[in-house]
Amino acid sequence: MTTIHKGTCFCGSVEIEVSGTPEGMGYCHCSSCRAWSAGPVNAFSLWKPQSVRVTKGQDLVGEYAGVSNSKRRFCKNCGGHIMTDHPEWGVTDVFAAAISSLPFEPGVHVNYAETVLPMRDGLPKFKDFPTEIGGSGAQMAE
Repeated sequence: MTTIHKGTCFCGSVEIEVSGTPEGMGYCHCSSCRAWSAGPVNAFSLWKPQSVRVTKGQDLVGEYAGVSNSKRRFCKNCGGHIMTDHPEWGVTDVFAAAISSLPFEPGVHVNYAETVLPMRDGLPKFKDFPTEIGGSGAQMAE
């Protein structure tokens, strides 16, 4: 049986479902994610695009693409962030905070060279990204 988690934007006008198991979870420290999330770090959960579905309010989903590999989606009513499509990597980042029933189990930090909030949690801290997705694969100390 496939596990399904439901989520919403801030006001609840847009509802989403994710099914199965995420490809990965972690924290992004890049300046782009920090600016978009208005926080010192962004908690992500990565899913295959076919595992993510808008079940309510599709017409209220807006899009902003500041860079070619990040199509950020948000609710037009409340501005609540929902997800970011990363077509070059074949995944969709559904903001961990948008899926309240998903147990957040981070496994990695990416873009840690840009951090403004050092975290000492024993997880791998990549300077940029793992080599599998085009990064240097270089890790940093806590």
